[in-house]
Amino acid sequence: MIRFTFGRPFSNCTGLSRRGFLCAGSLGIAGLSLPELLAAEAISGTRASRKSVILIHLDGGPPQMDLIDPKPDAPVDLRSPFAPIKSSIPGLHLTELMPRCAKIADKLIFLRSLVGADGKHHAFQCQSGYKESALQSIGGRPVLGCVVNHLMGTPADEVPNFVDLMQGRPLVRNSARPGFLGPSVKPFRPDISSRWKRELEEGMKGELARLGDGHKTELELIEELPVTRIDDRLALLRKVDRFNRALDDSGEMAAMDHFTRQAYRILTSGAFAGAMDIDREDPKVIEHYTPGGTFDGQPSYTSEGPDAVLKLLLARRLVEAGVRVVSVSLSDFDTHSDNNPRMRHLGPLFDFGFHALVTDLNSRGMLDDVTVLAWGEFGRTPKVNDKGGRDHWPRLSMGMMAGGGLTGGAVLGKTDRIAGEATDRPVSYADVVATLYHQIGIDPRRVIHDPSGRPHVLMDEGEVIREIV
Repeated sequence: MIRFTFGRPFSNCTGLSRRGFLCAGSLGIAGLSLPELLAAEAISGTRASRKSVILIHLDGGPPQMDLIDPKPDAPVDLRSPFAPIKSSIPGLHLTELMPRCAKIADKLIFLRSLVGADGKHHAFQCQSGYKESALQSIGGRPVLGCVVNHLMGTPADEVPNFVDLMQGRPLVRNSARPGFLGPSVKPFRPDISSRWKRELEEGMKGELARLGDGHKTELELIEELPVTRIDDRLALLRKVDRFNRALDDSGEMAAMDHFTRQAYRILTSGAFAGAMDIDREDPKVIEHYTPGGTFDGQPSYTSEGPDAVLKLLLARRLVEAGVRVVSVSLSDFDTHSDNNPRMRHLGPLFDFGFHALVTDLNSRGMLDDVTVLAWGEFGRTPKVNDKGGRDHWPRLSMGMMAGGGLTGGAVLGKTDRIAGEATDRPVSYADVVATLYHQIGIDPRRVIHDPSGRPHVLMDEGEVIREIV
């Protein structure tokens, strides 16, 4: 496999060998397993201004009433214990867990009436806008990043077009799927677990093991690998696999050809490796993404710590390097027990990270070109269970957006007195994803074709949210 080793030196060069050359592990093409793993047809060109999307999945389903929709007048057995605080938008209150985002609320968009959740415990709907059952007979709907790969990518790109950094449930349950578009547009999925630990539940460990090595892509910096060796191995592969390609009718070999060409481009450019190495970042910027002090509360063993905020810095570095779509996760909002102490840990962590990313993008002049969206697979129940937790609640969810040319300072929708139902301006997952396509420059009503040539409307559900575009 290919593994990213963080913090080691990498220098691009034009000679036949280089110190710290980015290369592959022990199996596959050119010593790499990239052909079956590398997943990107990325964007052509390197324009200074290029629209991109950072998708932050709040893994497990965040409780809307404990973050952006406080209901202080709800019955005592239902209301959040976290007090409402004023924001920079007149009349908008967040909870005390979100003080930083409250200060920049005029740059943000709050989705308080998100409806239509599939109820599935992964990120597929958050990546695609569709329920998992849509077009299952032909492989399912593709997620946004894979569509961007398909429509905007070329094998000549020096960075992947879609990079999936999600951990936990979104990774294990393969949320970022290409669907009917096929394997040539799968995400490029680096393994970041050596730097950011997300402990898996026992059942998910078994799920991940059954998916095999092809579920992730790893890159490692290895000393002194001559480029000529890669050329030789690629030539050998072409000879050995020519017969297999001629027999293949599944599309897998064609996908591997795509991956192989881009693997070579990425390995010899160094641009992607440089973006992945956050230790190259200015120490002041790293400090901006590093929470000071300690967090109160009681994290579960599946919750991430303060260092998880640095994943958002990595996402920013990737879009700055030319990646169009980056997905990343923050765990673990599945608070079936001990909701309040767990949210006292997770709420401020999310608040700090979202604020850090938005303000960093803004200071770099990137915010108008990068749409940031944070949401989860569903909301949580207004009623607290006998374990002090909030259970799954697909009837209402929450989200937050910023940047990408969207109109900030917007609050979409209203809910009832317990934050359990939308009472005004319901917004669907498909509406939000259609808006993302619109902002990145893709008509959500355009027709795309599956490998057999059958046409499909990209988003035959959902409407662009006109209030914010």
